[in-house]
Amino acid sequence: MMLQSLGRISSRIGRRVGRLGPVKAGVITLAVATTLLTAVSPDAWAGATLDAIKARGVIKVGVGTAPGFFSPDSNGRWQGFFVDFGRALAIAVFNDPDKVQFTSSSPQQRLPALQSGEFDILLSGVTETITRAMHLGFHFGPVIFYDGQGLMVARKLGVSQGTQLDGATVCIQTGTTGELNIADFFRQNKISFKPVVIEETSQVRDAFTSGRCDVLTQDSSALALERLRLPQPDDYVVLPERISKEPLAPAVRYGDDQWLETVNWVVYATIQAEEYGITSANVDSFLSSDNPGIRRFLGVDPSVGEAANLDPKFAYTIIKTLGNYGEIFDRNVGPKTRIGFERGLNQLWTKGGLLYAPPFR
Repeated sequence: MMLQSLGRISSRIGRRVGRLGPVKAGVITLAVATTLLTAVSPDAWAGATLDAIKARGVIKVGVGTAPGFFSPDSNGRWQGFFVDFGRALAIAVFNDPDKVQFTSSSPQQRLPALQSGEFDILLSGVTETITRAMHLGFHFGPVIFYDGQGLMVARKLGVSQGTQLDGATVCIQTGTTGELNIADFFRQNKISFKPVVIEETSQVRDAFTSGRCDVLTQDSSALALERLRLPQPDDYVVLPERISKEPLAPAVRYGDDQWLETVNWVVYATIQAEEYGITSANVDSFLSSDNPGIRRFLGVDPSVGEAANLDPKFAYTIIKTLGNYGEIFDRNVGPKTRIGFERGLNQLWTKGGLLYAPPFR
């Protein structure tokens, strides 16, 4: 109601100042718009999801089951690359990394569960697509892992590239973007295949290792993990092709812009910190920086945090607790881990990657 009233007031003022000519009218209209927006309390923009999270006292996060990305440790505490972004959100909302509840969900269940309100956000390696965004009704935050679908085969097949797989049987997990991607790949290359569509991840792996299919196709990151789980990993090879783009991003429901923007800027904070060279080890030394951008970013100048209706030091606390994007990546899935991923496209834009944060101002 408040926004409708403001809209009517602004419209009437706009008609009157329009008689003053374009330059004067533009100046006055901008001043009026600024005054009207400033007059609206940040709470007026709050949405149902963020309100529910604050009332509940915990963020409900849907995740998958893949070591390095999301898995419970021996004490049942969730850990991993995507898990750390869930904890970062808890810091931004509650100033407490543990006020978050992680629940594993299969590819077939995760989007319906988000839509029904079982989760506040999915951090389960969801690929952003136009259908999911515009038809199914999900918003996506910034891409936090750039991936691509790959193909794994037994080394004994003697295959070095996907175009040599004419007539192959292919194991695919249902409920993923992989079903359409693999069909497109074979059709584009004018070769045939026989799909073996299976729901459970473990059953897909078993079908592949038992010889029921020649090819296992998943995101290349998932294939690397699956290969490590096999009894004889060196007997299998992931082919060089990436047959799709798989931008993995946080997913939330339509209808709560403030929650979406909180997700956006939490992710951006980890990227911006790496760009500044701020780490969990040296973040305190940056509190005395003369750089106005760094002072705003870390909350020494509280203006940005207050304007965003967040603790001015939310970025500082995230970095101090969890590290910047590079630290999160390296700790969970980087070259020195068992998984051993290189940064690749998941590198800063200044180093040839695709990671980029808008200005914190």
